[in-house]
Formats: sequence, structure tokens, C-alpha cells
Amino acid sequence: MRTSPLAGARAGTITNPILPGFHPDPSILRVGEDYYTATSTFEWSPGVLLHHSRDLVHWRPLGGVLDRSRLLDLTGHRDGAGVWAPDLSYARGLFHLIFTNVENYAEGFWDTPNYVSTAPTIHGPWSDPAAIHSMGFDPSLFHDGDGRSWVLSTLSDWRPDRHAFAGIVLQELDTEEMRLLGEPRVIFEGTSAAVTEAPHLYRENGWCYLVTAEGGTQWDHQVTVARSRRITGPYEVDPAGPMLSSREDPSLPLQKAGHGSLVATPDGEWYLAHLASRPLTERGRCVRGRETALQRVEWTDGWPRVEGGVPHVVVPGPDLEPHPWPAAAAEDGFDSPTLGPEWSTLRRHPDEGWVSLTERPGHLRVHGGQSPSGTRRPSLVARRVQHERCVMETAMEFSTGTFQRMAGLTAYYNMRQWHYLRVGFDERDGLFAGVLSSDRGRVREVGERVDVSGWERFHLRAQIDRAELRFMLSRDGREWAEVGGVLDASILSDDYAHERSADGRRIALSGFTGAFLGLWVHDLTGTGCHADFDHAIYHEGTAAPSCPGQPQCR
Repeated sequence: MRTSPLAGARAGTITNPILPGFHPDPSILRVGEDYYTATSTFEWSPGVLLHHSRDLVHWRPLGGVLDRSRLLDLTGHRDGAGVWAPDLSYARGLFHLIFTNVENYAEGFWDTPNYVSTAPTIHGPWSDPAAIHSMGFDPSLFHDGDGRSWVLSTLSDWRPDRHAFAGIVLQELDTEEMRLLGEPRVIFEGTSAAVTEAPHLYRENGWCYLVTAEGGTQWDHQVTVARSRRITGPYEVDPAGPMLSSREDPSLPLQKAGHGSLVATPDGEWYLAHLASRPLTERGRCVRGRETALQRVEWTDGWPRVEGGVPHVVVPGPDLEPHPWPAAAAEDGFDSPTLGPEWSTLRRHPDEGWVSLTERPGHLRVHGGQSPSGTRRPSLVARRVQHERCVMETAMEFSTGTFQRMAGLTAYYNMRQWHYLRVGFDERDGLFAGVLSSDRGRVREVGERVDVSGWERFHLRAQIDRAELRFMLSRDGREWAEVGGVLDASILSDDYAHERSADGRRIALSGFTGAFLGLWVHDLTGTGCHADFDHAIYHEGTAAPSCPGQPQCR
């Protein structure tokens, strides 16, 4: 609980969110001079994204941990399922990653197997995940000073007359044999805010501090802290109230603040990593999803607290040497043999069977996959929307003579919410470009089709300006035409995706992710086709990239 005597010498100012775009449920960890975050990825691959910092100000992506089938299988998972709330820890020379691969949720029953994988370095190799239990989700590991390790998670209760979130359950784990010891024990039932989840445990100054999320992951979200002299409880709640919440002030830029994880520098400066969202309007839709932010923590009366109990956009950095990383390039020319860390794929890992950077060097070749409703073999390579105004542009080569094949550029949230500028074919119009849009599963064609017969290359552009999305099309990359008119980008959000059952009592579909811009290829014949993408450019702002392939884009 020390405060650094050199508080005036800082690495710089932390500007939140530190991880913009869909990066929810952060777990933060320090090992020596290195700081790592692990965030949820749900139905996207690779599972569990890692970021790295040396000063808590500047962060770089390391890619994902669960990047092959032996580590994670997302086949057939519904929207919003998959990897929930990972926890990263370090003990006895090994990194430990514990996570839930949710197979089913809502409608009363939850299937939530939890797994542990270990690695000697943050870069791996990661061991085959060991199944721990399925009692609940949001697991974490606490490695105590006596050499014992403990698993914490929510306890899910399916019974119709009970609250689904039944408290925080604790059980000892033998990390050598990866088996549970003793009996599970509920150590904290939460406060009146309810929906108690996301436990993390810390031992400091003779106390065990239990940090949980409560209130649900929408506007009432909060971070709750409780403490006990014993790991098994009983736990008393901080009398000052939630450590962090934006519930009471809808004008705050960072909303939905909750789900926190603590870290301390070697000099005893404490910070809280947490999720937050930035709505387009006051309590409006959050297209960028749930993002990761960082708050400074001070210890007061034996409790860790954030100034004002609310999230701040600008936060003093720690007393650490500044350590910036090289800026990421705006353009990916697809010259590397593997996808960069900014790219994700939907429900399956990239492999040569459907996505290749070597079949045609300098191009990303994507072989056609299932329909937009397919949960087993979709062919979507996408990156997160990280700015409220942004542009993505690509150049594509593709040909088809059947309406069952199409390819292009999409603004995507989930199987029910997306917009798609695609090149397709039908018997009446021949080869054409046009826009499809899906709103809660209702698919329609928007605007006029463009005749592209004889085109060898298609330049495609998506431009997001807050709640507005526009698609553009060009034959030569110089003269552009708008296709499909102005589309509603705000439906690409958790807030719009969240749906309840007909009686309004149960969650039918939850929104947990965020908007993506990506390269999508469909082959409903199942007989084989592909599209080649020459490059992809993503940048902040609405000005069109003027330099595909030119040095100023790099």
C-alpha cells in the first residue's frame, strides 16, 4: 500500500481507453518489468488477446493465445458464446491462463466449461487446456504465498425461482495435476447490486481483497471490493460503496465501467484495469463495444479506491521510464506469411485450407465459406473498429457466375447485424456490386446495383462516421461512387444486439463484442471459390486513403 516517493516523475499520461475497440473483461498482470493484459474474444479467433506494456501508458498487441484447434474449438458456437473473461497469472515459473469456453448461455441453463493452460513464456508454447469445472464462468486463479492455488468463479444457478448469479465460489486447485481439491465453497454472495461475477483475489497487508463485477455489464455495471482476514471469508464490503461505476452520471465519456483487475508497480503504485464503453450519444449505442481502460488507485482507510469512484479519461501514469512502441502501419500489404495481430477470424482459426498468404504472395487469399448464418465454416477475416470515425479500404479480385458465390467488404457485428458491399451475380444483371444489410436477421438489398461486368479488380471502401456507414466502389482506385446510401452503423453494437425472450424475462441473445470491418467470402455451392485481396488499409477519420501501396500509408 505504498505510494511512490517519486510521484512527480511519470512515464506520461494514460489516455483511456488504453485498448480501444472490442477488448472487454481485462485481466492485468505484472511479471518483472512487463505488464500484460488478457481480454475476452467470444466467438472470434484467436482466443484471448494479449497486450504488452513496460510503462502502463504505451501498449502493443501480442496477438492471441488460443490460436489452434487443440487450444480452442469455436465450431458451432452461437453469437456471444466462446471465450469469456480470461484471467492471466504467473506462479512457479509459469504463466497460467484460465478461461471459459461458453457453449451455451441464457434461457435458464448455462454450459460453461473452464480450462487452464500454462506456458513458460508469454509467447508460449501453451499447453493443452485442462478442464477444471463447469460450475460457472469468469474464472480466475489466485496463487497464495504458501504455495497453494485457488480457483474462483461465479456459481450459476439454473433454477427458475433463484437468481442465476448465485455468488462467488472458491476451490483449491492442484496446479501440478490440474485437479480440484476439497469441496467448492461460496465465499461471497454479493451486494444488492446483484449479478455478482468476475472475481479476482489479492492479498495485501494481512487482508484478502476480493474484487468483483456487479450490476450487469450495461449501464449499471460496477466494481465492488470486499475483504476478509481469511481466504474463505466472511467478506465485508467497502463501506464507501463501489470502487468504480459510471451508473450515476450518464454524461461521463466512459460508461458501463466495471469488471476490474488490479496491478501494482514495483514501487507500490496501484492501477485498476477495467472495461468501459463510449456511447455515440448519452446512454446511446456503443459501436466500439466494451473497451479496456486503466485507473489510478489510492489506498484509503485500508481500501483500494479510485478518485471519485468514477472512470477518468486522463490518468496520471506511474513512476516508470517511458517505453513507447513503434506505431502500427495503416496499410497491410499482406506480404507476411501470417496474419498480423490486428486481424481476427470468425469461429475458426486461419489455416491454409481456407485462408492463405502464400498461395499468391502479396495477397490474402480467402476461400469461400458458409452463409452469413453459418456457425461452422465462415470465411471472414476482420479487424476491430477502434474509432468513432474511421475508414477501411481494400482491393479485391473475384469472379463468379452463380448467385451462390459472393465476396466483398463488410461492417459486421454478429450473424444478425451486418452490412455488406459484395460482388455477386444473377441471371438478370450478370456480375454486379451491391449492398446487403441484415437487421436482426432480416436481410434486404439496399440501393441500386452497379454493373461491374468486365472489371478485373474491385476497390472497396467502408467509411464510418459515428452512426453513419457509407460504402464506396471504384474500378481504378481513383474515381469512387457511393453504393447503398447511408446505412445505420449503430446497429453494430451490444446495445442493439441485446434481445430478450417474448415474455421479457429471459435473455434470448446478448451483445458482448463490438463492430468489425472485414473481408468476407461466401461459397454456398460448397464446391470451391476464392477472392484475392491485394491490401487493406484502416485509419482514423473519414478522409479517404489516398495512397494504397505508397510509403505514407505505412
